[in-house]
Amino acid sequence: MASKDLYPEIEPYDTGMLRLDDLHQMYYEQSGNPKGVPVVFLHGGPGAGANATHRRFFDPGFYRIVIFDQRGSGRSRPLGEIRDNTTPLLIQDIEQLRQHLGIDKWTVFGGSWGSTLAIAYAEFHPDRVRALALRGIFLCRKSEIDWFLYGLRELAPEAWRNFAGHIPEAERGDLLDAYHKRLMHPDAAVHMPAARAWSVYEGSCSTLLPSPETVRAFAGDVLALGLSRMEAHYFKHDIFLPENFLLANIGKIRKIPTVIVQGRYDLVCPIRTADELHQAWPEATYQVIPDAGHSAMEPGIRAALVAAMERFKDIA
Repeated sequence: MASKDLYPEIEPYDTGMLRLDDLHQMYYEQSGNPKGVPVVFLHGGPGAGANATHRRFFDPGFYRIVIFDQRGSGRSRPLGEIRDNTTPLLIQDIEQLRQHLGIDKWTVFGGSWGSTLAIAYAEFHPDRVRALALRGIFLCRKSEIDWFLYGLRELAPEAWRNFAGHIPEAERGDLLDAYHKRLMHPDAAVHMPAARAWSVYEGSCSTLLPSPETVRAFAGDVLALGLSRMEAHYFKHDIFLPENFLLANIGKIRKIPTVIVQGRYDLVCPIRTADELHQAWPEATYQVIPDAGHSAMEPGIRAALVAAMERFKDIA
């Protein structure tokens, strides 16, 4: 399927910086129909930030499209800041933005880490969620983090070799700790090469077929620094929630209309996690894309997400 599955490019009708506390300011934007049904887009990573393409999953004539960069990410300030940066605070930020924009309920759309955050937000605020569109499921459990750090070498040995190769051999027994030390180092000559190595690793494994365009995007300074720092920070602290918290609390959101879209050959967030989520939550619509990896830009995933948002138009 061609890129026509996405809606045409649009510009925001509103942008702003929302002060969250004495340290963080959060970038947000609105596009589409100001009087439409609200939908909020939660980007991945954590730390990847949002971009203009993310507006295009939604019918701009029907939806009021809200996109923001999570604290420490993208256009939010300060970039890569890990102080006062936890999952409960991100959930609080979403609520603060909802209230700031005068929205009662909205559809929540998120992929990869965005799916993690979408589920967490819905479990804390089920009455504020109209529907959930989830892609590339990541529950941020220790087994999934270990897969990202070590397991990926089974299927992407070249990418993993470059990733691990940035770290001296003596420190490779704990890649997370080794990267964390470098990524948090104040000197850009130390943290930027580490950031690019981490981010390019993820970008290299995100598509079913090689995508130099994707790898180039992940190598950019802002994406690389935000993504690598936030991921290392959140992985090191087990996303600041109890182990298996998200699955354990599915009962709170079981009745929310939900679509789960998963690439069969997703290396970054393997399908086993999505399957476990659906086993715990059979009420959700589960769609496996047979010829896709992780990226939301994979043709089959892109088309399925746009179709899900079309179906959600019928929710009362």
